[in-house]
Amino acid sequence: MTTFSLGDTDFLRDGQPHQVISGAIHYFRVHPDLWQDRIRKARLMGLNTIETYVAWNAHAPRRGEWDTTGWNDLGRFLDLVHAEGLDAIVRPGPYICAEWHNGGLPVWLTGSMENLRSSAPDFLVEVSAYLRRVYDIVAPRQIDRGGPVVLVQIENEYGAYGADKAYLEALVAVTRDAGITVPLTTVDQPVDQMLSDGSLPELHKTGSFGSRSAERLATLRRHQPTGPLMCSEFWDGWFDWWGGVHHTTDVTAAAADLDALLAAGASVNIYMFHGGTNFGLTNGANDKGRYLPLVTSYDYDAPLDEAGTPTEKFFAFREVIAKYAPVPEEVPAFASAAPALEVSLSPVGAWTDAAGSGAVAAQPQSFDALGHLSALVRYDVDLPDGKGGQLLIDEVRDLAWVSVDGVAVGTLSRTRHDRAIRIPAGRTLSILVEDQGRVNYDHRLGEEKGLIGEITLDGAAVTGWRSTPLDVAAIAAEIDAGQPTEAAGEGPLAWTTEFTLDAPTDLFLDTAPWSKGYAFVNGFFLGRYWRNGPQRTLYVPATATREGRNRLVVLELEQVLAPVARFVEAPALGVTEE
Repeated sequence: MTTFSLGDTDFLRDGQPHQVISGAIHYFRVHPDLWQDRIRKARLMGLNTIETYVAWNAHAPRRGEWDTTGWNDLGRFLDLVHAEGLDAIVRPGPYICAEWHNGGLPVWLTGSMENLRSSAPDFLVEVSAYLRRVYDIVAPRQIDRGGPVVLVQIENEYGAYGADKAYLEALVAVTRDAGITVPLTTVDQPVDQMLSDGSLPELHKTGSFGSRSAERLATLRRHQPTGPLMCSEFWDGWFDWWGGVHHTTDVTAAAADLDALLAAGASVNIYMFHGGTNFGLTNGANDKGRYLPLVTSYDYDAPLDEAGTPTEKFFAFREVIAKYAPVPEEVPAFASAAPALEVSLSPVGAWTDAAGSGAVAAQPQSFDALGHLSALVRYDVDLPDGKGGQLLIDEVRDLAWVSVDGVAVGTLSRTRHDRAIRIPAGRTLSILVEDQGRVNYDHRLGEEKGLIGEITLDGAAVTGWRSTPLDVAAIAAEIDAGQPTEAAGEGPLAWTTEFTLDAPTDLFLDTAPWSKGYAFVNGFFLGRYWRNGPQRTLYVPATATREGRNRLVVLELEQVLAPVARFVEAPALGVTEE
C-alpha cells in the first residue's frame, strides 16, 4: 500500500519527499473519448499528477438527478489517470469558479436559496448529499487503497467570498465521514485576508498565482508555517470573453516562473495543462460592473491547446521540469493541418417562432421560474391600444432582440447597460432573450435570467406576457431529423449542409461568415459563435465526426452574411494584445 502524507517541509510518498508536478484537465471540458490522449500527453510533458474540478451542475442539472455516465464518468477519468501511472488531485467544490456556468453550482440550487456557500442548514443539506455522491467515486480510488487520488480540496478560493468557518468545518466533517483519508487542502490567492478567511488550522493551505513566485510563496509560508509549499493554481494563461482579445502569456516568462517555483522546492498544479472547450452552453461570465460572457473556447493558452496539440509552452515547460524530475524520452507528435473545405449552406426556415406556450402572466417569467436550462426564452405581449413609445425594462439578462409584429426594432444588451428602446405602434411586441452565460464568480452567483423587474411603455406598466422557452439543442435535433419548416421567414433562420470526410478528424469551423448563434455537427453541440469576437473558429473534435457524410446545423440569431460553411486548417482564436 502506497502512502501519501504531509511532512515538515515536503509531501511524503511512502515516507520519502515528493514534489507534486501536476496539471489541470477538466474531464467535463474534453470529449471522453479523448481523455486518454490528453492524460498521456501530460505524462510526456513530465507531469506526475492530474488535477480536476468536479462540476456539480454537470452531474445534476435538475434536482434529483445524478449522472455519472459518458462525459460525467469521473470514476473512469480517474482510472485512466491511474492507468497512465499518474496521481490525481480532486477538487469537488461545491463551488469551482473555473469560468464554468454558475461556478459549477446547479441552477435549481442557487435559485432556491439565498445563503450560498455558507453554514445555512438548507445549503449544507444539499452540499452534503452532493459531496457524499462524489466521495462514493473518489474514496475507493485513494492512493492508500491502490488508486491515484493523493489530495482532495475543500471548497475553492473561499477567502475571496466569505469567512464562515462553520461552513468549512461542516465540509471537512462530511469529507472525513465519507472515508476520505488523504490530506485535505484549501487554495486562496496569496493575500493575507484571503488566506486567513479561506481555511482552517487543520487544512493545508496552498496558493493560486501566475507570477512573482518567490514573493507569493513567502506570503503563503507566513500562513502555512510547516509542510510543503504548493501553488495549486499556477496560471499559465487566461480566459477570453466576447468582445475582448485572445489572452496569451509570454512563454519564456511563464517557464521562468515555473522554474522558480520548482527550484524553491514547491509543488505545483499548472492551471491549465489542457483547457478544452465550453461545449454547448457551459460557458460562464464575469460581472464586476460590466457583464462579460466568456467565449466557447477554453484554450487558455495552455501547453496543450484546445485540440490537444502541444504548443511552444509545452516544450518550454518540459525543459524546466526535466531539471527537477525524470521526463519521458518520448515526445508527442505535432498534429497535421486540419482539412480545409467549403460547402454551401441552405436555409431551412425560421426557428424561434414556435407557438406561444404557457399561461399568460402579469410579468415575464424568468428562465429559472420556467425551469429552463437552454439559452432562449421568447416573451410576447399585446401592445396596449396598439401604441408604440419608449419601452423601459429594469434589467435585461442578458441580450434581447426586440420586434413588433415580426419586424425587428433593435437589441438591448446587458453588457452595454441598455434598458430602453423606442418601439413603433403595432399589435404584438416580442422580445427574444438569450442567457449568455451564468456569472461564475463572487456574489452574483445564481442570479435569475430573462426580463427582470418592471416593464413600462411611456411610463405605463406592460402586463399580460406569454413566456415561451426555446430549447436550442432540441430545435437543432428536429432540424437534423429533417422535420419540415418554412423555407424562409422573418427573423432568425436555421441553416444546414452536408460535407464528406475520408475519416474522422479534428476540424476548425470558421464562423466569420455568420453573425451570432449555435452550431452542431452530427448532433454534437459545438457551442456558441459571435462576430463580436475574439474567437472565430469552433473546435470540432474528431470524435464528433465520421467517415463519409457529416451534417452541420447552424441556428443563426441575426443574419448569415455569406451562406457558406468553411472549415480551416488551424484555430483562429482572435487578436492578442501586444
